[in-house]
Amino acid sequence: MRRAGLLGLLLALVAAPAWAEVILTFYAHPGARIRGGDLLFPHAYVHASGSLDDTGDAVDWAAGFTARYPGPHLLLATGPGVVATPEARYVGEGKPYLRMTVSDAVYRAVRARSDWWNGREGSLYDLRRRNCISFVADLARVAGLQTAKEPSMKPGTFLEATAALNPAAAWRETPVVAASAGPAPIPDPAP
Repeated sequence: MRRAGLLGLLLALVAAPAWAEVILTFYAHPGARIRGGDLLFPHAYVHASGSLDDTGDAVDWAAGFTARYPGPHLLLATGPGVVATPEARYVGEGKPYLRMTVSDAVYRAVRARSDWWNGREGSLYDLRRRNCISFVADLARVAGLQTAKEPSMKPGTFLEATAALNPAAAWRETPVVAASAGPAPIPDPAP
């Protein structure tokens, strides 16, 4: 009995990396509402979840680009921006538009590009021309997606148009699996 248990554990450990995957989901958050005394504005962000194939490390990362010092002054001027991690509740309230399984290399490239946006060269924020939509559009292109026209100030509209350009990545409850998974089963004809 003990040998069978050890053999089962060994097989599970050997097979575990094959089950690893990272899923990128692009969200828009509705704005124009108040929660906890704060006025929430429309916003776009990305969330990565799953685990890395090469190491098995868990992935749970979310990011959006926003003004470091929000306020009405941004209607007239640019300012410093920052890549911020939205709270879990905020992510849960967002509407997903795109979802795709990516390789470890693509996930790491997306993270590196996000770091660039948070660095000296990438952190300029402009409400009309370089905002959260510009950020998710850039990360979507790094992940291999076509993006809709931007800049925009309507995250949901932008992501909806981007989903139309990428039907394989358009939001579904179950993410699209790589083409190597084989053809989809043919449904039985109706009686």
